[in-house]
Amino acid sequence: MSHHDKPLTLLGDLTPADFLAHYWQQKPLLIRGAIPDFVSPIDPDELAGLACEPGVEARLVEENGPDGPWQVSHGPFDDATFERLPEGHWSLLVQAVDHYVPSIAALMDEFDFLPRWRLDDIMVSYAPPGGSVGPHIDQYDVFLLQARGHRRWQLGGKQPDNAPIVQGIDLRILETFEIEPDSDWTLAPGDMLYLPPGWAHHGVSQTDDCMTISVGFRAPSADEAITSYADYVGEQMSESQRYSDAGMAPAQHQGELDDAAIERMRQFILSTLDKPEQMAQWFGRVMTQPKYVDQLMPLDEPLDEAALVAQLQQGEPLFHMPGSRFAWRSDAAGTTLFVDGDGHACSEALAKRVADPEPMYDEVLELNGAAALLTQLINSGSLGFMGEDDEE
Repeated sequence: MSHHDKPLTLLGDLTPADFLAHYWQQKPLLIRGAIPDFVSPIDPDELAGLACEPGVEARLVEENGPDGPWQVSHGPFDDATFERLPEGHWSLLVQAVDHYVPSIAALMDEFDFLPRWRLDDIMVSYAPPGGSVGPHIDQYDVFLLQARGHRRWQLGGKQPDNAPIVQGIDLRILETFEIEPDSDWTLAPGDMLYLPPGWAHHGVSQTDDCMTISVGFRAPSADEAITSYADYVGEQMSESQRYSDAGMAPAQHQGELDDAAIERMRQFILSTLDKPEQMAQWFGRVMTQPKYVDQLMPLDEPLDEAALVAQLQQGEPLFHMPGSRFAWRSDAAGTTLFVDGDGHACSEALAKRVADPEPMYDEVLELNGAAALLTQLINSGSLGFMGEDDEE
């Protein structure tokens, strides 16, 4: 079933097209009952347990910490940390919970009107009454789904880049925060708030323990994009491609950088960068870069194609590994499947099927080149069988 036929709840009475035309990247939207009868897929104890695991990115924010206001400490934590905390006014934030909890990862399917490569990760926060991370802005789109308890959200307007922030702490808290009219809401489980980048917001846990699920998106900054693309292009260039000025006019003034020289340099740089197919190859790689590079675990003992085929024929499904990222593109140069920062040339049918998050069964082997590509992706740690005998 395509998302266009879904009963419209996630976006209230808006269709995905309406939402994208009028709200996405433009203005906030409150959706009551976005997921009716929502029950949190994770409870506070499980979240705290996750925050104690090595390799999991977790932060604890204490409004009145032992070392000062708005104290931020980083995990992994231990039981003693949680035992010393006061009754209220703190928050636990755990990144990329979708990499560890399949029922959290499944929430991504609700957002299938947005390209999967645009999603970054799902953060889950827990706060006792009064817990907050202060009024702040994020530089990315976020859907804030209330999972448990109640959180009061107050919105300020869209902030300028240079909005003053409180100095000397490890959080980007706004120095001044003025609530916009009609932007003060208390969210209950299943309610959701969408915020575009740059909008000031302040969420405070109410009288009960509160859990909020934040679905965050990935958008490279101009700085990251330009330096990363230039590096990618540069690696493929020869030493002989240099500034040249054949046919120039005699110099008028010693030492002057004349307009013609600047224009030649500008054309030299732009001509090397303006290559749509090369840009597509870079963009596919950068948008599928894993959030945590060390989470990609290549197999210790590589599988061979025959073993892969046998496992699929025995009815074992093949899954995307948690945290793996897939995208694909077809253009004049052919089709590329992008997986975890690498590009793989293959048929369009195979790229589409492997990029689809649904588990794969043996019929995938009918697609040309499937066995070799799937074997490679299993060995690199992007795909895996989740059998009973899993080593995990």
